[in-house]
Amino acid sequence: MNAIILYLAVVGCIAGWWLSRQRLMSKPWLEVGVPAEVTRGEVPGVPPVKLGLWVFMAVVGALITLFISAYLMRMHMADDWRSIPTPSMLWFNTGLLMLSSFSLYRAELDARIGWREGIAVGLAAGGLSALAFLAGQYLAWQQVMAEGFGVATNPSSSFFYLITAVHGLHLIGGLIVLGRTAYRTARGSPLAQLRLSTELCATYWHFLLLVWFALFALLLHG
Repeated sequence: MNAIILYLAVVGCIAGWWLSRQRLMSKPWLEVGVPAEVTRGEVPGVPPVKLGLWVFMAVVGALITLFISAYLMRMHMADDWRSIPTPSMLWFNTGLLMLSSFSLYRAELDARIGWREGIAVGLAAGGLSALAFLAGQYLAWQQVMAEGFGVATNPSSSFFYLITAVHGLHLIGGLIVLGRTAYRTARGSPLAQLRLSTELCATYWHFLLLVWFALFALLLHG
């Protein structure tokens, strides 16, 4: 319960900060002339797809927080909890996901300056690193099974497979969107569209990396 309250507080602070930057306190009826955004040809406000991504990440964050809370509660609920050995592969996988997130960050920077080749390389590196991460997660499953911890062997192993599978499914969903962005880049789509798509992919990848840090720390704790 404390984890849920903390999460809601963090989300509330982020939402308040975001709203404060949307000129909600401005008084347009007192402004003279044409707004700067219009003179520059920009559309004021946040693109709906970007707002939708943030809402989606908030929902996923709430789900992950529930998993973390349930994990901690179940760990101290009974004496049948047997901690699983932390697969050494998880450390390598963490590095792969960090590399993937950094590659998307570089792609976002290249999109801002309009360097199409840099966008393509960043997207390809990020996607391949993410695929390697998923393959490494499967190998980590194999390591845990080799230690005698199946899906239903112990509550700790059940949680291990559940939370890593949920994180992996969200990463697969991100790879689908990443693939579409790479396809648009190869077809020569307008730079404005590529900037937005690359920014959304990078934002989602950074989010998944933070989620993985939290889950990995949880597994080490358990």
